[in-house]
Amino acid sequence: MPELLVARPGPLTTVQDAGRRGVAHLGVPRGGALDEPARRAANRLVGNAGTAAVLETTLGGVAVTAHGGPLLLAVSGAPAAVRIDGRPAPWGAAVLLPEGATLDVGPADFGIRSYLAVRGGIAVPPVLGSRSADLLAGLGPAPLRAGDRLPVGAEHGPPAAALVPLPAPPAELVLRLLPGPRADWFLPGTLTALAAARYQVAAASNRIGLRTEGPALVRRRHGELESEGMVLGAVQVPPDGRPVVFLADHPTTGGYPVLGVVPAADLPAAAQARPGTPVRFVPVGR
Repeated sequence: MPELLVARPGPLTTVQDAGRRGVAHLGVPRGGALDEPARRAANRLVGNAGTAAVLETTLGGVAVTAHGGPLLLAVSGAPAAVRIDGRPAPWGAAVLLPEGATLDVGPADFGIRSYLAVRGGIAVPPVLGSRSADLLAGLGPAPLRAGDRLPVGAEHGPPAAALVPLPAPPAELVLRLLPGPRADWFLPGTLTALAAARYQVAAASNRIGLRTEGPALVRRRHGELESEGMVLGAVQVPPDGRPVVFLADHPTTGGYPVLGVVPAADLPAAAQARPGTPVRFVPVGR
């Protein structure tokens, strides 16, 4: 079976697919790629099914070597320099990696996460129906280390000729907010104040949640909230008052009040927003 040998793992590179659906009642997060459109675009370039697993890098890229034969690869998501054995190769297009050659995805020029797809998909064993690495639950393969060998599958279709257009990483992250279910735990006018306030992405953000820095939101109820179910995009407000937007590896339950929920369509941009990026919440009706 052909393999990818990890020559340089980068700061944080994980295997990701569409995630674990339908198991939240078991306490298992959905997980999966944070920028799902970018993952699907990379798979399309090499002719994979939309469910195929890819590599998700974080800021610093990754380098892999073809083992067991030539392999077709493509990079999407955050733009980055791509090289094969030191020679420039295209980003956003399928490239043939000869046996023994190394493809290096450099640091992201802007944005955070690049996606590396290989024709056939990363064929690590699935856990609960997904090959994704879940950093909160500890499910799936561990983050990549130098020397890891990743098996490559065989199922694929015809490659696409061009990259599906993707939005650029945001200069300002605008997140719509559907109010509730615990908006009544905050002072009257909190949603109006939130819309007028300016936040920025905090450096502590990760695959679990996008943390923010900015004005603290004030609660009018100070008792304890019993743990309740959490969904993707939930905006939880911890005791420091700064909103946290739950991303793919979020916990399935939580005890801090949820002021609102960001629609899933807005979350790929959150996956590419670097620390310091301005954040604006826009409350919308149901």
